[in-house]
Amino acid sequence: MQKVEEFIEAVKNYRNGFHPVVSFNAEADKLLPLDFTENNKELNDVVVNDTELFSKYITGKLEQARATYGIGGYNEHRTVYSRSAVFDTGEEPRRLHLGVDIWGPACTAVYAPLEGTVHSFAFNDAFGDYGATLILQHEVDGIIFHALYGHLSLHSIADKQEGQTVEKGEWIAAFGEPAENGNWPPHLHFQIILNMQGMKGDYPGVCKFSERDQYLQNCPDGDLLLQLNQYATAQS
Repeated sequence: MQKVEEFIEAVKNYRNGFHPVVSFNAEADKLLPLDFTENNKELNDVVVNDTELFSKYITGKLEQARATYGIGGYNEHRTVYSRSAVFDTGEEPRRLHLGVDIWGPACTAVYAPLEGTVHSFAFNDAFGDYGATLILQHEVDGIIFHALYGHLSLHSIADKQEGQTVEKGEWIAAFGEPAENGNWPPHLHFQIILNMQGMKGDYPGVCKFSERDQYLQNCPDGDLLLQLNQYATAQS
């Protein structure tokens, strides 16, 4: 079996052992799936290119649906990345999203899904980038993997040290404001990475569509750990 298949099998066996990454009560809270592809005609260039308008759009959608969080984005081909030169790489821009986004208020608490260590962290401050970023290293059934948390508050990485132990369920971060999260509406980008390929404090969260297969092999669906999409309900 390929490593990604081994990882998926190991995670399934550990399914009931993960701590929630964000506080969520399945009986009381609602999750709203959000679409950032070309199919969403509400997200025109005027909204996408203005962080304040973009934030109001997200907040309005959540309030209208009475949802605690918005969620989605894994393996999604997104037009919204046209807002930043960070994703315009030569003839083929990067548009395929590799993580799961959880949209909600700034300062929303983020917790470690299981024990691990701090792999690395950084402030990726370019417009449209991750902003404050934390990467943890974990192990399940002998398989080492990494979890990237992007668009955090600067406070989230202020006291971190590489190799620092993280306990399961420990507060590790919070959603950042646009000024510290890469100029995005507040949200968490959660991404599983099997092989960091020598990188620290950063790893592509968006790839070229032509490189889709190789990146998805290294970045399986974050919802394997989050286990949230099962509760997502479209707005009626």
